[in-house]
Order: sequence, then structure tokens, then C-alpha cells
Amino acid sequence: MLDVKSVDLHYGAAQALREVSVVVEPGKVTCVLGRNGVGKTSLMRAIMGHQPISGGEILWEGRDISRMPPFERARRGIAYVPQGREIFPLLTVKENLETGFAPLKRADRTIPDDIFSLFPVLKDMLGRRGGDLSGGQQQQLAIGRALVTRPRLIVLDEPTEGIQPSIIKDIGRAIDYLRQKGDIGILLVEQYLDFAEELGDRFYVMERGRVVVQGLKGEVDRDALHKSMAI
Repeated sequence: MLDVKSVDLHYGAAQALREVSVVVEPGKVTCVLGRNGVGKTSLMRAIMGHQPISGGEILWEGRDISRMPPFERARRGIAYVPQGREIFPLLTVKENLETGFAPLKRADRTIPDDIFSLFPVLKDMLGRRGGDLSGGQQQQLAIGRALVTRPRLIVLDEPTEGIQPSIIKDIGRAIDYLRQKGDIGILLVEQYLDFAEELGDRFYVMERGRVVVQGLKGEVDRDALHKSMAI
């Protein structure tokens, strides 16, 4: 599905990623872990096309998309829930969800019912402005907006950051539901190790722009995982 191969990324003279390789498969949760500033968000920006890579390649369903613009990646089924949510505060919940229509054909421009099954609070607040929602509700809205696009890959950048425990559980259930559908790949960037360990099928830990620990659930060295995540 998604195959990131030996990717380098620079911001001017500063190198943020060094030969990073990550694989995401359908029906699996792939976790990218690490402390602040190790390159996790830079990797997400590279995958989404928000920052050009300076080496390596990014393959999506066998095709090199390394130079493909972000909107074209979205059209091809890659959805992104950025760190900080980035919903539209002056638009209603319904209007925020409808912004996910952009990459869709006109006939597909409906809000899937399973979004409201996963996050019932959104149905109750369709007429409310996005800026009036709590941080946790805004995170649910951001995930819902991504799901409106009917993605085959959803990229979640620290979805639990600053979120109350009850909504973290809702987000975890939503991720598990998407995995069980079997046709969607989930790339989860996290610092909350317990959340990632509960959901993840494959793990990559980053330090200083490199992958330093990787492995499948049940095979990865948990001590090394915890040590790499320790402050």
C-alpha cells in the first residue's frame, strides 16, 4: 500500500529525516513513535507532499508519488488528520465535514453514516460552529472530515494530544473499527505509548530523524521501545 523508502528531508541546510523507511499495509495500524522533535511530523509532511523530500522515494500502491502535489495524493485516497486538528472554527460541524468532499466525485459527496456511529456527538452538533467544540470534539471532527473522503490510508498525527481520557477511548475504538474493515491502512503517529501499544500492529521508533527501533507486535523489543520513548 504505502512504502516509504530511504527518505531524506531537509529544511534548508538542516536535515530532518535520514534514510527513513516505513511500510503501511491495509487492515493494519502502523505506529510511528518518538519524542518531540525527532522527525515524526516531518515524515508526515513528506508523505502528504507538504514538504519535498531530498532523497529516497514514496510509493503509493506501487507508484512513485514523491513529487505528486498534496491534492492529488488526497484524490488517490490518502487522508491526513494533522497535529492540532486544523478544523475551520467559523464553519459549522456539517460544513467542516463537507470540506472533505473536495477530492470526491459529485455522486459520492455525502457524509457516511458510520462517522456518526463512531462519533455520535457530531450528529448532535451539526449546526454548531467548529470553534465552539471542545478540543476532544474537534479531534473527532477532524477524523470525521478525513473519513468523508473515503480514504484507503488515513494518517493520524498525535490524535490523543491534549485530549480527555473518555475521548481517547472513542478515538481508539474508531481506529480499531477502521482496521477491522480490512481495506484501510492506518498510520498513527503517537507519543502516548500505551495507546499505541494497544492498537498497533507494526512499530517504528524515531530518534534524530532516523528509525532506531522497528518490528511487529509480539516481535518488537518492548524494553527498547520504552527506553527510546523515555524522556
